[in-house]
Amino acid sequence: MSWIMSTSTTKLSRHDLRIGRSPGDRRARLVRPAVCVLPVLMAAVLAGCANYAGITSDKRMADASTYAATQSIPAEQGRWPSADWAAQFGDAQLKALIDEALQTNPSLEKARARVAAAAAFSEGANANTLPQVGAGYSWARQRFSESALVPPPFAGAWQSENKAFTNASYELDVWGKNREALKSAVSAQHASEAEAEQVKLTLSGAIARAYNELARLYALHDIAQDEVRQRREVLRVTNGRVTLGLDTEVEKRTAEANLAASEVALSSLDGGLQRTRYQLGALLGQGPDRGLAIRRPALGTGDAVRLPDNLPADLVSRRPDIVAARWRVDATLHDIKVAKAEFYPDINLSAMIGLDAFGWGRFLRAASRTASVGPAIHLPIFDGGALRAQLKGRYAEFDFAVAHYNETLVNALTEVATQLSDIRAVDAQIDNAVRADTAARRAQTLALAQYKAGLTTQLTALNAQTNALASSQALANLRMTRRDGQIALAAALGGGYTEPAVSEDEKVTR
Repeated sequence: MSWIMSTSTTKLSRHDLRIGRSPGDRRARLVRPAVCVLPVLMAAVLAGCANYAGITSDKRMADASTYAATQSIPAEQGRWPSADWAAQFGDAQLKALIDEALQTNPSLEKARARVAAAAAFSEGANANTLPQVGAGYSWARQRFSESALVPPPFAGAWQSENKAFTNASYELDVWGKNREALKSAVSAQHASEAEAEQVKLTLSGAIARAYNELARLYALHDIAQDEVRQRREVLRVTNGRVTLGLDTEVEKRTAEANLAASEVALSSLDGGLQRTRYQLGALLGQGPDRGLAIRRPALGTGDAVRLPDNLPADLVSRRPDIVAARWRVDATLHDIKVAKAEFYPDINLSAMIGLDAFGWGRFLRAASRTASVGPAIHLPIFDGGALRAQLKGRYAEFDFAVAHYNETLVNALTEVATQLSDIRAVDAQIDNAVRADTAARRAQTLALAQYKAGLTTQLTALNAQTNALASSQALANLRMTRRDGQIALAAALGGGYTEPAVSEDEKVTR
């Protein structure tokens, strides 16, 4: 929409002369109604402009301290995990594997690339807040029409036009659109950096857990090898008893079948060890042969499990996924402000100075100078609802980001509580499993000795062996499960991550 105001010279009528009206009075009488009507027209136009009335959101990020978690996550005067939390298990090879993976794993390269892209976008947003200056040169050979606006002697002739210019432009960020876009880009960069830390934490946790699985399989492999030796001893005793006529062919075939089953179980564990090594090689970002070079784990029990105080309030700054989700919310808040600023006029200032001439001879003369300067204003009035739709989309993104943050926070608290509960439960089971394993091994030794002396049957000896095998496997699995829970709890507590300090204007509006 545009307004055109024009003035014209009007001859005075005899009536005007008769009553003594001057030309100025005549013009005043003509202009006065226009001056009175102009504010009314402007008000009517602005009232019809695009606006964002009624578009809002009532979603809010949850406060971690409001969650009921004092029983599930008690204060135990423990410490937060350190960045080298894996060192608590006393295995130098594990620490070396984690360090290697953090340098070579492709998933980390992807995360670093995303951070670099976010940083570049932030730099681009910052450039939009600054003046833009450019320069150029052009040369064109053109025949000018004899029937157009160009006068002789150029009309109907071929001319070479040279242009050299320097221009500058600057958008007056009256409504803060570019500043908010920059803040959104900076928040998105912080989110990408926190997400990269989450990838590192996930990767190191996956390596530690796979390494613990390798230790579990080695422990079970030792038990299976011992079982094979015991079953061979039973078969040897049985063959002797068959020769003496104390046992029959049934006992012999039973002993052979049990030995074969034990050997199958041992082979299965060999396959499991191989697969886990290949898995570790993949996590390291290397080929499968890298996993074959990994030595047998020598993991210790680790530190005592005690939660730090001030949970869950401090967790929001120590879990990179929560920090990333919070920065995503902050970015959408700034995006909303950008979308709102789109409803207001854009004001741009531009200036240009240069040389423009036909031919080379006049190009560098002072007469060839050309210059321009002026503002440009754009005001959205009727856009078919495009700006309102865009703002609604930004609010929808904000609602999603808030919901994702709240979900991430709830899942984090639940994860800490679950891992702690599992560890405490396993601790109670281990005490009972140790007593059961000790008793089962004594019973196995006694039953085999009695079978050799002919004081009991083969079935009794085999049952004792089966019970001892089951108790040893259960104890080994419990110990590995507890260590796996320790690894998972360290990751649930952030794995030693601490949110970097930011300036006041970058902090999230809570």
